[in-house]
Amino acid sequence: MTMPPDQPDRPDQWAGGGASADPRGQLRVSEALAAAAREATDPLRVPDALCAACVRLLPVSGASVSISGGRGIQMTWCASDRVAARLAELQYTMGDGPCHSALEQGAPVLAPDLTAGRDARRWPIFAHEAVGLGVSAVFSLPLGVNGAAVGTLDLYCDQVGGLSEPDLRTALWVRDAVTYALMSTQPAHDRSEEATEEEVASWVEASEADHTEVYQAVGMVMVQLDVDPDQALDRMRARAFVEGRTVSQVAREVLARKLRFEPEPDGHHGAGPQDDGRRDGEGRDGDRS
Repeated sequence: MTMPPDQPDRPDQWAGGGASADPRGQLRVSEALAAAAREATDPLRVPDALCAACVRLLPVSGASVSISGGRGIQMTWCASDRVAARLAELQYTMGDGPCHSALEQGAPVLAPDLTAGRDARRWPIFAHEAVGLGVSAVFSLPLGVNGAAVGTLDLYCDQVGGLSEPDLRTALWVRDAVTYALMSTQPAHDRSEEATEEEVASWVEASEADHTEVYQAVGMVMVQLDVDPDQALDRMRARAFVEGRTVSQVAREVLARKLRFEPEPDGHHGAGPQDDGRRDGEGRDGDRS
């Protein structure tokens, strides 16, 4: 699909967000990502190498790839830098942001200015936190095939501004190549099929650690509060946000039984700033008993 020339920074309005055909451009992107994969000496570093290559191909400050699971749970597959990783975790912890909109819509969502205007109003808390990390613009492109989004490629810039039409086309080609790398059992470098399967398994295993921990912790909080999975995850998110931590960190404390969630006196179980989850050995006011 050809992008409208008058609105290069609003791909969230274009159904599917497909890139126009340009074999040379697509080949350049594929070769760049393949070279990055080959140059990674450790198979576990291949995802991060792909994210770094995305940054070199585009006028952005950083990139990350998140894989979406059930019940709103996500895991970060790769990140080019600390800010990109923190931004991905921030959206996951808050359950809000461009990546969530991209997953829901199944189409690219670009936020060229998180400091003011429409984008800041659309995700007010996320925008405030992102700007605090030095992020001024975010571009989220869903990954998937046959209309099913399985994750997002998230790009960020430390300056306000949208992507030009040529850069957007490149971003969509990068999205397609990353989707292939994520879902295919054939990496770019030439190795045996058996080795390929082992490498893909190692990528997924390395990324799924936090994913599995959160699933397990959600189950424990469901029992503690007698709530459904969404409510349990919301409570964990609220706790993480109030304490300036990640959902994964909260999940580890729940699994280690260092943190337990208890119903509020009025029986309210929803997420909010008043969180009653407390660590073992702490009184209601947080003092050691």
